[in-house]
Amino acid sequence: MTAEPLRMLVLGAHPDDAEFHAGGLISIYRRLGHDVKIVSVTNGAAGHHRLGADELAVVRNEEAQAVAALTGVTFDVWEFPDGRLQPTLDVRARIIREIRSFRPDLVLTHRTNDYHPDHRAVGQAVQDASYMVTVPLSVPDVPALRRDPVVAYMADLFTKPCPLVPDVVLDVSGEFDAIVGMLDCHESQVYQWLPYNRGIAEQVPEGAAERREWLAGWFAERPRAVADRFREALVAAYGPAGERIEFAEAYEISEYAAGLDQDQRDRLFPKSA
Repeated sequence: MTAEPLRMLVLGAHPDDAEFHAGGLISIYRRLGHDVKIVSVTNGAAGHHRLGADELAVVRNEEAQAVAALTGVTFDVWEFPDGRLQPTLDVRARIIREIRSFRPDLVLTHRTNDYHPDHRAVGQAVQDASYMVTVPLSVPDVPALRRDPVVAYMADLFTKPCPLVPDVVLDVSGEFDAIVGMLDCHESQVYQWLPYNRGIAEQVPEGAAERREWLAGWFAERPRAVADRFREALVAAYGPAGERIEFAEAYEISEYAAGLDQDQRDRLFPKSA
């Protein structure tokens, strides 16, 4: 661990987005003793087929706090409405305040080319906030930062209008069980809503152990697909061992915030714990 812990802020649209897209890096940071804060910009109150919005908002906040208790992260769920998020001035100001107050070394967020409108809105708002965090008269109630943090986009596999270009790839095979543990806390999503939405609800078993085993098999498709998509980059980063990496995360560095040299890359994106 470095003499002073790093600080990573994950700005996702929904209470499970950080775990899905960056659970491996979150796990590595926590094992190394670094500080991690996850923010869900929306209340998550649209993602269910049976529960009403008010009840679901409470459930999803409870699930987020279960992740916090499991991992030692701080997890805030904001009140912006799920499914209706826009990159408004109010959202931008809230993000500016959060970045200035938490003072992260690294910010993770969605790309603006993601499939979900809420994801795109958060990515756009973070992009718009990136330079403004250094401007004192913008959101003057919180002192401006002297420099931008590094901002990285979490991986998606969409190719139009432009695919993600990975600046950093990480082998997260050793973090897989920890990621599944985080996702297991989001019961309303991984065992209810997402299987229903994708037409596979009948596949989810009843028992807790059986459900978690099913979740591991279902979720594995995503980090495996990231590893396959960015295999060349994994080999460049890990040498011949990159050919055998099963699960990976990938990140693209935003040009709107701080740059990333090799020393910063090694420091902010440690390859293992």
